[in-house]
Amino acid sequence: MALIFNDGRPVVRLRAFRAIDDPKTCERFIEGHAHVLTAIGVKKVTSSKNDWMYNPAAFVLIVESLDGEKVYGGVRIHVAGGSEPLPIEQATGAMDRRVYELVYEYARQGTGEGCGLWNSREIAGYGIGSIFLTRAGAAISAQIGIKSLFALCAPYTVKLAESVGYRIDTSVGNNGTFYYPKLDLLATVMIMRNLDTLTEADQENKEAILSLRNNSNIVRIETLRNKEIEIHYQIDIPNLNQWDLQAVINNLRYIAADRPLDDRNLNIF
Repeated sequence: MALIFNDGRPVVRLRAFRAIDDPKTCERFIEGHAHVLTAIGVKKVTSSKNDWMYNPAAFVLIVESLDGEKVYGGVRIHVAGGSEPLPIEQATGAMDRRVYELVYEYARQGTGEGCGLWNSREIAGYGIGSIFLTRAGAAISAQIGIKSLFALCAPYTVKLAESVGYRIDTSVGNNGTFYYPKLDLLATVMIMRNLDTLTEADQENKEAILSLRNNSNIVRIETLRNKEIEIHYQIDIPNLNQWDLQAVINNLRYIAADRPLDDRNLNIF
């Protein structure tokens, strides 16, 4: 189904699920994300193993047509303690072992990472690849049960992330920054420490995230810079009775910094 409009507004569905529960949609996420990354000059993503598809601690937010046949964007939430290290550890840990220590510190109380944020050109400018998926990621984190969220942000997304409640962590890298995924691209390590209370988010974003937590299946007309989009939110995560955060936390292991740098798996927020 091509992008449909209602009263001049694009109409999409924003849906949440655990990666292992919907491999078909995961493949569509991977294909769409790869197209976006290739367009900005990141060539190695096609060789990525995409192991997150099989990680029982990976959750996905997908933006799609109402019939589910066309994907327009998405983001993932990975929980520390799953079958693979967090993407931020894979991306930057070999450059600074303090990244492993930082993640482990937060992971003992339950932490995750927002990663792989993208949107297609068809929906560009409507906030899907920025604010609305970011809010939804913070909203579903309450269902997952984690207390904090990491993100590896491109320079142009730092201010947006701060408005939602993320803060730069200057204890790693060069005051919180790394050259990743290649030398002419900069990435900033950010953490949202108060996922439950959202005390560091601005008022507009705090209210929007809390609203989604209280009503996770709702149709909303969202506005960004005078452009409107109709989003059918379906962000109740199915099969959460099979999710055990404490078991995942118990699976944590401290990662030594002898792992090779893997630049094949771009997960910049």
